[in-house]
Amino acid sequence: MSRVTITGLFDNPQDAADARRDIEAFGISHNDIGLLAHGSEYTAGDADHSDAGSGAGTGAGIGTVLGGGAGLLTGLGVMAIPGVGPIVAAGWLAATLAGAAAGAVAGGATGGLIGAMTGSGVDEDSAHVYAEGVRRGGTVLTVQADEAQASQIQAILLENGAVDAAARGQAYRASGWTRYDPAAPAYTPEEIARERDLYGRGDTRI
Repeated sequence: MSRVTITGLFDNPQDAADARRDIEAFGISHNDIGLLAHGSEYTAGDADHSDAGSGAGTGAGIGTVLGGGAGLLTGLGVMAIPGVGPIVAAGWLAATLAGAAAGAVAGGATGGLIGAMTGSGVDEDSAHVYAEGVRRGGTVLTVQADEAQASQIQAILLENGAVDAAARGQAYRASGWTRYDPAAPAYTPEEIARERDLYGRGDTRI
């Protein structure tokens, strides 16, 4: 049976945590779940119990998304991404992103973050929206599963607050955005807080 990648962008890290919990309850191994989150969600040295950065305007940290126990998502790492700043990557996506970033540097290409997602099966238009979402403080949860499980996993993501990537892309474009730009300046904590206030839970969601 063929394998597919199912991805969701969340404005609220708690929503991503709830989705991860429900996906595991559905029967998906934590080894098949990857995560990307803006570095503002991470407090160095306390990945499992961190609170959000004080200026980020959110009440849940990356530890909430990873879960209360060690090992629920493996391969936790913090890396600097052009246009985003520090991000947290965990699960299978951490190694994929590290490889894509290294390839982008070696090959002179832009957008290691885009390469990591498209190389894992995300279509390019959506990958640009997801990357921009992380840049603006969002959390991406991405799942590798059998094709027969895809519709149920997509439903779980949407039920827990994943945004509609196409609608969010339209909203970004309405303000002048075209695509993720690794040369763009990273968002400040204050700008991330404004983004979350702007979109909030319920906007551009299915």
